[in-house]
Amino acid sequence: MNKPPRKRNNTSSASSSKDTPPDNQDLEENPATATITVSAVEVTELAQEEQSDRLHLERKVERAFFEAGKALMELRDRKLYRSTHKTFEEYCRDRFGHNRRQSYLLMDAAVIFDNLEQKCDRNDRILPTNEWQIRPLSKLDPDIQPEAWEQAVESANGKVPSHRIVKDAVQRIMERTQAPNTYQLGEVCQILAKDNPELRGKGGCWGIVSQANNFSCTVKMWDSEYTVGLQHLKSYNYLPSECEQMQVICDRLARIYSDSLEETVKSLLQSLGKLNRPYLTAVEEKLLSLIEREYGVKTRYAQNLSRRKVL
Repeated sequence: MNKPPRKRNNTSSASSSKDTPPDNQDLEENPATATITVSAVEVTELAQEEQSDRLHLERKVERAFFEAGKALMELRDRKLYRSTHKTFEEYCRDRFGHNRRQSYLLMDAAVIFDNLEQKCDRNDRILPTNEWQIRPLSKLDPDIQPEAWEQAVESANGKVPSHRIVKDAVQRIMERTQAPNTYQLGEVCQILAKDNPELRGKGGCWGIVSQANNFSCTVKMWDSEYTVGLQHLKSYNYLPSECEQMQVICDRLARIYSDSLEETVKSLLQSLGKLNRPYLTAVEEKLLSLIEREYGVKTRYAQNLSRRKVL
């Protein structure tokens, strides 16, 4: 019986292929000596019309926050949200994902931007490109804002300044123009919220000075304590006895207030927090006493207040 032919031994050919390096082996083992081919890319200059279009579009991007703030103001002022939402705040939250603070910061920034655009040196034309850069200027009066911005631009070597640079410029101006703090502990002041988004909703409220700082006062109000710049305070010039009466009222309101209160009660406390006289009327006294009894607050404050009014 014939045996099948034996397979030919390929060892020598395999060895031969192993001994021969692949074409790219030298490149892998010696990267320092590798030659890399780079394709040249031709850079074309922009035509005059293209340069104009680019500048126009860049300005649109830089002014986006300003346009957004203007649009929000128009939506609010014309109440264009009324067909779907009861309040502007609810509308902004559902439509844009904004909380109240975000919307009002954009609107305040738009007002400041417009002020800078009108009053700053037209030769520079360096204007803010986002809301964060512009925010520190809200602490200054509109007439002083352009000066602070131009100082910040100068500190940034002619470029758009950062938030920190603007804040530093604002602080220097405030320290230069700030009058000495003459407020006394226990003094009753009115809150002036103009051009300060952090005090929005507190305009017209009264508070009692609990701490006098160099450029601000800590003021106790009906719902909490706030640190307020001197430019946002106005004294009622009450007599010492009247300040004491307001202190009693403030203590009574503060003892009742909490976030869990019914909206009706909160509204009443807020209205009392905007009194422009150093006493409660008979109706106000009855309403406040009723709430104190309802929430288990001791009524000695009402009794003390009544005695002081009689005296």
